[in-house]
Amino acid sequence: MTQEKSNRQLRKDRKQREATRRRLTTIGLISLGAVFLSFVFIYQAAQPQKAVIAPEAVERPEGEGLALGDPDAPIKIDVFEDFQCPACKQFTESVESRVLSELVKTGQAYYVFHQYPFLDKNSITKESHQAASASMCASEQGKFWEYHDVLFANWNGENEGAFNDARLKEFAKTVGLDVDAFTTCLDEDRYADAIEADFNLGNEMGVSGTPSVFVNGVMVKPGFIPSYEDIVAAIAEAQN
Repeated sequence: MTQEKSNRQLRKDRKQREATRRRLTTIGLISLGAVFLSFVFIYQAAQPQKAVIAPEAVERPEGEGLALGDPDAPIKIDVFEDFQCPACKQFTESVESRVLSELVKTGQAYYVFHQYPFLDKNSITKESHQAASASMCASEQGKFWEYHDVLFANWNGENEGAFNDARLKEFAKTVGLDVDAFTTCLDEDRYADAIEADFNLGNEMGVSGTPSVFVNGVMVKPGFIPSYEDIVAAIAEAQN
């Protein structure tokens, strides 16, 4: 064998060893990731579950699905929220109820909730998406708003297990859902496309955080939690 052929063979052997090493490294990293993911889910499942908080029933205007009020009302209020968002919890507890009782129930506005689960972007457990998915499965049984209230009542930090699958199924019992049907819906991620459509709509409208509130398509006080007064002012502006 000439020296040139010998060098070519050495280079070929070296490349093959490097390719084998890369494949083994990739397989090792994938295996490690799978083990880590399994550990996360097993760890969360093994943690003691806090008692579910059942909030008081809330009287709301009539509606359908994620919308409340008269769809022919002159004002449309679109709200984009993430169930893991503490500011959304604050908005729900301090602003939404007044908007519904004083603006939606009186026929002045039509109120539409949109899913914008962004707080689990870098999370393995995807609790924002799972909470959104669970609320949609509850909506399938006509109880979106009851489930919405239970989610916010049991909020306990972001991606820390408050909305793991076991908890979401406990919430379903709390609001009186058919748990078997709910579990099937949740496990198959039945509403993934609808959630993604809401998320994409939010992006198109300029949403970058939650809660984001729009009055007739115009965002109210971007970057802040709108107050009831902010929303009333935006409605007055829209009517001019």
